[in-house]
Amino acid sequence: MKTIGTGPYKLTEFKSGDVVTYEINTSYRDAKKPFFKTVQFKGGGDALSAARAVFQTGDVDYGWNLQVEAPVLKALIQGSTKGDYLGKASSNVERVNVNFANPDPALGDNRSEPTTKHPFFNGPDGLIVRQALAMATDRATIGDQLYGNGLTGTSTCNQLLGNDDWTSKNTASMSVCKFDVAAANKLLDDNGWAKGSDGVRAKGGIKLSVLFATTVNALRQKEQDILKANWEAIGFKVELRSISAGVFFSNAADGANRFYYDLSMFTNGSTPDITGYMAGWTTKQIAQKSNNWNQNNYHRYSNPAYDAIVEQMRTTTDQTKLNQLGIQANDILIKDVVVIPLVNRFQVASGKSKTLQGTNLNPWDSEMWNIADWYKTP
Repeated sequence: MKTIGTGPYKLTEFKSGDVVTYEINTSYRDAKKPFFKTVQFKGGGDALSAARAVFQTGDVDYGWNLQVEAPVLKALIQGSTKGDYLGKASSNVERVNVNFANPDPALGDNRSEPTTKHPFFNGPDGLIVRQALAMATDRATIGDQLYGNGLTGTSTCNQLLGNDDWTSKNTASMSVCKFDVAAANKLLDDNGWAKGSDGVRAKGGIKLSVLFATTVNALRQKEQDILKANWEAIGFKVELRSISAGVFFSNAADGANRFYYDLSMFTNGSTPDITGYMAGWTTKQIAQKSNNWNQNNYHRYSNPAYDAIVEQMRTTTDQTKLNQLGIQANDILIKDVVVIPLVNRFQVASGKSKTLQGTNLNPWDSEMWNIADWYKTP
């Protein structure tokens, strides 16, 4: 269906995974805008190719979501005569997600269903094992080496970001937010998780062996490599898997929604409606077969205390109180190691042609929100 709508451009062509083409909407409310006859979005490829197309070859006018290793991206930016870099902080968090359900394929249809329990991330020792995993996570190295410590992101141990008023300061003193391999090893030693001859810890016949999945992306694969080394240093066995983004961000068998692995990694962030975002970890939003895995609680995490805080958030009209509740909810997720935040990624990490004018960065909305104002100079 070729929609018209009320925007500055209207759809003329859509090829899934390839291109989307728009033409000027002659009925647009501002007769003097927009300024292009056609606009084409090109899909496929990878972030590095997109960055090169802006900064090196000048083949495109705009490239976004440039999740490229910081030294590589910095070299492209500094050596470019064709493009400018656009960066703006946001609420987006690159994080590791912990599966509280059991993803064992032997369970068949019950695989990763909330009625099951993960063999070592859930149950009596679940919190201990999760804490050790978090304590062995070197987010600072990831933030510095891969995100340029402020080029495309900065390391963080909070899940709720985007505004200082609802950003927790409590996590800075939490043990799970401090990279401490010795403390992580001691925690597992003290609780009976002993290393075998293969260096992998086990207790009661259960080995700390995890499958860790994310999207196909050169930077993310380097993140995986760092984390694998971190976690294997405390006695985990870590198998890595990279999945195409089109499959990973879906409810397909290999998708993050179904969570048929032990750990996953991706980025998302809050909108100004922090209640809606934090509700994504409530019991009501557990993704499972009965809802076609279309809810936001991929972790299968259930905590009545957390649910109660989010319910208070739904009913409060006082912004200061709402912010405080948001911080409480964030702190529970971090203390319980439901998520292991890594990097506060910039919402805008993009490149534009030096001739493209009119862009106006907005961390809360699409980068194209004001595309009606975009134009080119000679």
